[in-house]
This record gives sequence, C-alpha cells and structure tokens, in this order.
Amino acid sequence: MRFVLGFSDAILIPGGFGERGVEGMIHACKYARLNQVPFFGICLGMQMAIIEFARDVLNEKNQTIREYFLNTPDPVPQVALNEAISFASVETRDHDSDLGGTMRLGGYPCKLTKSSSAYKMYKQNVIKERHRHRYEVNPAYKDQMVEAGLKVAGTSVDGKLVEMIEIPNHNWFLACQFHPEFTSNPRDGHPIFNSFIKNALKISK
Repeated sequence: MRFVLGFSDAILIPGGFGERGVEGMIHACKYARLNQVPFFGICLGMQMAIIEFARDVLNEKNQTIREYFLNTPDPVPQVALNEAISFASVETRDHDSDLGGTMRLGGYPCKLTKSSSAYKMYKQNVIKERHRHRYEVNPAYKDQMVEAGLKVAGTSVDGKLVEMIEIPNHNWFLACQFHPEFTSNPRDGHPIFNSFIKNALKISK
C-alpha cells in the first residue's frame, strides 16, 4: 500500500501531544475527505478532523486548537477541554495552568448509532473503549456540525459527549475520541482497524 499524500491508499492520524505537524494533519484530513481516501482519526486525529471540518465547511478559516496553541486569538470552539465542557465555548488555560487531573482516562461505554458504519463493524449497540485525552468535541456545537453534514456515529451513553464521527457518502471516513489500539490484539485485530485496512486494500488494487 502507498502512504504518500497525493498517492495514498489510506490515511491514519493517531493520538499524540504537541503542536508539531498539526497543520499538516489538518491538510491530510481535508485531502482524505475531498478525495474519497479512507481516513481513520484516533483521539488527536478526530480533533484534527473536527478542526478541518470547522474551517472548510463551517467557514471558520483560521481557528486552531488551544491544547497546542494557548495564545491563539481564534481557538476553535468545536473542541474544548474536558473540564471546560459546560455546553459553552469558553475555556481558560495558560502556560502556568495545572494539568493534573484533567485527562479522561480508562474505559468508557459508547452508544453507537444504528445507521452508522461503526455499528456494522461492532455489531452491537454499546461498546467499551479506553480513553486518554484532555480535550473533547464541544457538545454545544454538535448540532451545528451535524446540520453541516457530519454524522455522529457514537456518543456517551447519556448522549452528551461525541465519541465517534463519520462522513456520510464517503468511501471510509471515521474518527474516534478513544484509542482502539488499546483493545486490539494480534490474533483478532479490532473491528475498526480490520474494516479500515480492508478498504485501504481495495483502493490499492
């Protein structure tokens, strides 16, 4: 399989921390979205997909994530700190802020949308996956993004937090807030990875 942007069979953006490569990741999200290239975003990868969607579809051109650019004058409101999510877009944090206790860690249940591709992969209504992150999709903007064409494929059981997104009418475009690699194994793989690789192989033929 080829993995050079412009000649890619698939694009995966994994989890991570730090500002290096953020703009490149956003461009990769856009390329995958517009060119029917299978795309899989994990944790940070989901947040990059959300930012790209906000910039290009919602016309919020210069916005970026405050997790890595604390002094940005135009933080993307679609992604917010765990501790700042009060269904508003305001967050406060600077370089001196204490990061202790701000991560969502461990296993959490996720309720899948029955019409989603994710549901077809897992073949069950509620799954449990492991998390490791400080930022979430801001639920205050969920309806706005859905109306613009984004599909929410999975949420927290109470429906408040966005756990998985998809792009309808795309060859394969899925991103998740959790880390499926934590629950994968060499023998059986993982439902999402298996589906992603299968579609990448179709493109490469």
